[in-house]
Amino acid sequence: MAARLAPRFLGVFSAETVERLVIESHRALAETARVREHLPALWGKLAEERLTALAQADGLIAKQVYEILFVCTHDAGRSQLAAALMGHYAAGRVHARTAGTRPASEIEPAVEIVLAERGLGISREFLKPLTDEVVRVADVVVSMGCGDACPVYPGRRYLEWRLPEIHEKVIDEVRDIAVVVDLMVRDLLDELVPAPA
Repeated sequence: MAARLAPRFLGVFSAETVERLVIESHRALAETARVREHLPALWGKLAEERLTALAQADGLIAKQVYEILFVCTHDAGRSQLAAALMGHYAAGRVHARTAGTRPASEIEPAVEIVLAERGLGISREFLKPLTDEVVRVADVVVSMGCGDACPVYPGRRYLEWRLPEIHEKVIDEVRDIAVVVDLMVRDLLDELVPAPA
């Protein structure tokens, strides 16, 4: 995996840095993975995301749009809902990431149902741990019940969205939470990148 990723970051990071992040990413995902057959693809994706975020945070690669990080405890409910809605409304005007302070092993089924009812699928995000790089590159960090687990860096805007935990909620409760998340996402998007006339 490191040999595959190293050419993409040639002149940006050393082969050793790439290898270190690949190994760290594998360990981080292996801790919670229940289905191991997808692990190689996911840990490569996580390592690539972390390397890209680190390069952007260090000014080695330019950011094209605002970076928004949605963080919740398990990265399986609220953050996934917010990222999918942001991706839908933003249509490329911002880039949304998700992370969890204690990632679950799978996305909440009710979240997938509620998004499907809206004609949306889960965003391209996947369940992953909160890492330093994604916080450093974010312009806005939206915490949803994570407390003090998220590192604080100067120059980032931090928002606390007080939303109920989705785990073990019935579908109607998740629909209600989705309505609130939808409004908050649209408000944040309009504030950051007003819609074209």
